[in-house]
Amino acid sequence: MENIDWGSLGFNYLKTDYNARYIYTDGKWSEMQISSDEYINMHMSASCLHYGTALFEGLKAFRGVDGKVRLFRVEENAKRLQSSAKRLCLPVPTIEMIVNACIEVVKRNERFIPPYGTGASFYLRPVMFGTTAGLGVKPSKDAILVVYGSPVGAYFKGGIKPMMVAIDREQDRAAPRGTGDVKVGGNYAASLMSGEKAHSLGYSSVMYLDSAEHKYIEECGACNFFGIKDGKYITPKSSSVLPSITNKSLRVLAKDMGLEVEERRIPVEELSTFEECGGCGTAAVISPISKIYDIDTKETYTYGEEVGKVSLELYTRLQDIQYGRAEDTHNWCTIVM
Repeated sequence: MENIDWGSLGFNYLKTDYNARYIYTDGKWSEMQISSDEYINMHMSASCLHYGTALFEGLKAFRGVDGKVRLFRVEENAKRLQSSAKRLCLPVPTIEMIVNACIEVVKRNERFIPPYGTGASFYLRPVMFGTTAGLGVKPSKDAILVVYGSPVGAYFKGGIKPMMVAIDREQDRAAPRGTGDVKVGGNYAASLMSGEKAHSLGYSSVMYLDSAEHKYIEECGACNFFGIKDGKYITPKSSSVLPSITNKSLRVLAKDMGLEVEERRIPVEELSTFEECGGCGTAAVISPISKIYDIDTKETYTYGEEVGKVSLELYTRLQDIQYGRAEDTHNWCTIVM
């Protein structure tokens, strides 16, 4: 679109032309419905508004160097959405429904897909709500699944930049055996207070520790965490950590690069031994970390102001696949058009 300044886009919502919807009622899903309406009609007593039966996903479509539009690992997002729906006792949509809706939204909003070379991409947000009206705490028999999209800017304008992170033991992101491993709205509501505290201290993000003992690294804000040392890519293993599709992809690329991959518990003290570390997720791919400050112990871990060599290569390799600059040997991309 000629009136969009692609270079100035942030990670914000911009109205597009169409979204896709499925309605679950009377025990079955509707056919896909295409709408240009940005709003949802919902009863004031809908279960999602009272009891948190809401979940979402996030993925991106990229216009490649060859002009083709690629959706990255859409089936993995669909599987994770199913896991979230099962955990909240919501009706479970099929993989095909979710994938088809994502493809349809990309096709119908093609004019909002940023040109190659701008660093911008088209972000897709599947979101699902329990809509049964009632007062009791019980599973919702009705639901709505919406898939919409928005162009978003490059996460790092002017190049990838390291961030500063604070460890906060006052707030837990998720309870042991809770909902930390699925992408439900309540997880993010629980993170807001500690996030604001970190920002007030001048830090970009919060590092969460396990809520049982506060000894082991869990996640880095809304991102998975990884550390690099001794030729290894190390990331936390915990039932409270969301299985990041970006992290899953980076682990494969790390092996391609000859790194050993370890998924295990990481004690806080091990932070002092990492050569590089960062957060990883859909929005930024990799957010390298320059400094971690432990609010309670006053300990500071530093990794330098420059992006680490391994982190930069992982970032570049993944972006090259997403933008069609490298062969997609792992069959991660769905070419939409």
